[in-house]
Amino acid sequence: MQQSHQTCPAVGLSGTGTDMPTRASLRSTLAHLLLLPHVEDSRSGHMIGSLLPLTHSRAFMTAITPSIRHDQIPTAAPARRLSARMSGLGRWIGGGLLAAMVVTAHAFDFETVAARARQLSASPYKPVKHDLPRELKDLPYERYREIEYKPERFAWRGQRLPFEVSFFHEGMVFDQPVKINEVVGNSVREFRFDPSAFNYGSHRVDPAKLKGLGFAGFKLLYPLNQGKRKDELASFLGASYFRALGKDQWYGLSARGLAVDTALNSGEEFPRFVEYWIERPAANDKQLTIYALMDSRRVSGAYRFVIKPGNETVMEVKSRLFLRENVTKLGLAPLTSMYLFGENQPSQDTDYRPEVHDSDGLSVQLGTGEWIWRPLVNPKRLLVTSFAATNPQGYGLMQRDRSFDNYQEIGAWYERRPSAWVEPKGNWGSGRVELVQIPTPDETNDNIVAFWVPDSPPKPKQAFDYEYRLKWQKDGENLPPLSWVTQTRRGQGLTRKQDDTSFSLMVDFEGPAFKKLPDDARLDAVISADANGELLKTTVQRNEATGGWRMTMFMRRKDENKPVELRGYLRNGNTTLSETWSYILPPG
Repeated sequence: MQQSHQTCPAVGLSGTGTDMPTRASLRSTLAHLLLLPHVEDSRSGHMIGSLLPLTHSRAFMTAITPSIRHDQIPTAAPARRLSARMSGLGRWIGGGLLAAMVVTAHAFDFETVAARARQLSASPYKPVKHDLPRELKDLPYERYREIEYKPERFAWRGQRLPFEVSFFHEGMVFDQPVKINEVVGNSVREFRFDPSAFNYGSHRVDPAKLKGLGFAGFKLLYPLNQGKRKDELASFLGASYFRALGKDQWYGLSARGLAVDTALNSGEEFPRFVEYWIERPAANDKQLTIYALMDSRRVSGAYRFVIKPGNETVMEVKSRLFLRENVTKLGLAPLTSMYLFGENQPSQDTDYRPEVHDSDGLSVQLGTGEWIWRPLVNPKRLLVTSFAATNPQGYGLMQRDRSFDNYQEIGAWYERRPSAWVEPKGNWGSGRVELVQIPTPDETNDNIVAFWVPDSPPKPKQAFDYEYRLKWQKDGENLPPLSWVTQTRRGQGLTRKQDDTSFSLMVDFEGPAFKKLPDDARLDAVISADANGELLKTTVQRNEATGGWRMTMFMRRKDENKPVELRGYLRNGNTTLSETWSYILPPG
């Protein structure tokens, strides 16, 4: 297994003129493109960039969970609801008259969308020219939330179907329309935008300026938690972002269709889902199928999502990509999350919350079967690390800490935010799981990205197929079979002298492997550090409070301006008992 890391000097985030969020109700800001000093690969010295998109606005990726009571339904953005109603020869669904039925010679399926994607890739990219009225474009997030889809206009409302669909209005950073269709058998009909299907709250918009607009995205509802009451299940909003919930979960991290040139000097390209097709379910269906067409300057693609709600909601994802031209870094199955501070990196400011994060670590299961856990950090400088692998068995941004006591934020419910686990189907070949960690001053920005980068990306015009299973988990998460890391904490060094630059790291493990050990068992800590770290002392002791074991190391950093990379695991004789703890201690 090979690892690499890259760092760049820190910069400050620019403001947007909007109010900063309260802790119980996050308010989005616009995405930032900041001019950074050069980025240097810490191993090769290769200069890799100057212009880089810094933190991604959480609003840009998908709307943020509003502040609501514990007993309310979590929502990804303003609740927009829809019911179907008949009117003359046309049927109104999705707030507008459905387009005339299109009878196809063959059943609509993934190949239909893939043919569209191939056709797009054969022509130059045509960016969407769409002028959003200023009254909508300049909306602050809290005002955008007031634009709600009317409850009585939910698609499939009142038809005794297991799923319902609501729609998002254009506005704020969601300034490009997407076409959304319903598939019934061999027919495809468009959900038409109709301003009368929305409540605009206190916001007054000239009706004449709403003509020609479209939907920004949609969300799905399904009875996840209590009886027949339909809860929000998933949302698709902004570029190629989407996210989902399982039972008793609260919106947190997001996923994306594709990541292109993330953390490169050339700037990141954000492919966009430009059209969706949603299959109408049958009365007893337990899953829903969605197709999506992606397009951007260098990439087009076809996607199929089969969504299976439950205690953990599972998405079966199939994709076929076509490149118009070469891409430097192609990130497959990307996940996007937020880490502000936690037990391994406490807040430097006074804050009643011990931890604030949607995810606390990256978990990787290599093709060899080895499990790796990398705790997340909020670095002062851009930090890019990777794990080389062949045919990985899975990876995910996980929220392992499930105790409210460790978050203390009522309404945010970080302990209920899902983990997202990517499970490749078939052989993905050689490549790397890349982790991008970006400085952020607050919790309104998603500053963590993880994805798979193949060593052999597709060539332009050639079809590139891959599939994976995406699990949104809280209870019963994917964990190593032996034992796993539950926390990483930093402490004092060997002495309390002011000139002592050493420090300690404590790593706790828990798992079934320890239950089989005799009372007098002795475990060894196998720990290594890179050239910038000097290990001074290591210890291992049973943790009577948890039933697990604690690995402690005392060390010193040689150069404070460079990171230190550490690895460690527990062993009993020649038998490995834990996953591999892999930690990057950022500079400074």
